[in-house]
Amino acid sequence: MRKICVVTGSRAEYGLLYWLMREIDEDKDLILQVVVTGTHLEPRYGLTYKQIVKDGFKINAKVNLSLKSDKDEAIARSAGIGVINFAKVYKKLKPDIVVLLGDRFETLAAATSAVLVRISIAHIHGGEITEGAYDDSIRHAITKMAYLHFVSHEEYARRVVQMGENPKRVVNFGAPGIDNIKRLKLLSKEQLERELAFKLGRDVAIVTFHPATMERGAASRQIKNLLKALDKSGLRMIFTMPNADAENKVIFQEIERYAGRNPARARIFRSLGQLKYLSLLKHVSLMIGNSSSGIIETPSFKLPVVNVGNRQKGRIQAGNVINVSDQTESILKGIKRAISPGFRRKMESIKNPFGDGQASVRIVKKLKAVELDKLDKGFYDLK
Repeated sequence: MRKICVVTGSRAEYGLLYWLMREIDEDKDLILQVVVTGTHLEPRYGLTYKQIVKDGFKINAKVNLSLKSDKDEAIARSAGIGVINFAKVYKKLKPDIVVLLGDRFETLAAATSAVLVRISIAHIHGGEITEGAYDDSIRHAITKMAYLHFVSHEEYARRVVQMGENPKRVVNFGAPGIDNIKRLKLLSKEQLERELAFKLGRDVAIVTFHPATMERGAASRQIKNLLKALDKSGLRMIFTMPNADAENKVIFQEIERYAGRNPARARIFRSLGQLKYLSLLKHVSLMIGNSSSGIIETPSFKLPVVNVGNRQKGRIQAGNVINVSDQTESILKGIKRAISPGFRRKMESIKNPFGDGQASVRIVKKLKAVELDKLDKGFYDLK
């Protein structure tokens, strides 16, 4: 039986991997191995590994990265710790394939270790561009280490091949995050209000803002500008907290201060879980921030998105996304456009360009069928 090791380092990433993990676990020809790392193991992020256990999955190993600080050198140190500890885990579990999603520094650590102990990597969401974050470099580095590539769009498939990967091992099955939208029974507005203890309405936005890691020292100014715009907008807000990136601490602090001053207008959730998060996308009026979720999942809900700054610059976008700078007036102008009747009418024709919600089933079939005897990839030259 082929052993498939799925590595997850955050609540958001686990949500994208959930149905893939479920499909692997229920397949009689495969053995699922689950390795948790990153913010899953950190109290200030909600110890979200507990949700994985609650969902019925066995966690085979935990890789603690000692995330003690949001400084650049601390992030680099955590990645180094990850490389060492992932090697120990792989030696113990002996997986046939390691499945990695995305572009986080902990994912890079997992990939580096896998390459050095000669385990095949299947990488999800390669070929994408996010010019405002060093995740861009990490994503492309993992692409060069991976043996098998599951991309979410034909344009991304073309880029992966452009990087020298054989097109026979590059497949576009769509984004696994769309599977959740198609397969989960989302909460009604009334159920969600009870769960959150927060009244929902047309004046509520979900806000997620992460550090733009290619813009050193900008996080404080950017989050303050965003909060000023939100204050002027008159909206009520549900905040989800940022990733464990450099300079995330100031974003945490500013949001907590703002919510403390505005308890009637703002609520903070460190970890909503996938069900409540997607249900919110169904029942709020708009999303504001710079999360990849605003690009990938929101078109399925025909939800307007105000995408702030450069963090997601370069991604393929549907027509529901309004790109604005990180200046207060630009953000406020984007919010006003997003809630206008004319823009909302345009949402009726929006389609999601990232698949049909069947990615996980297709990925599992490929994981079962791919030949692993020859790991020398070679370099595929474009003619």
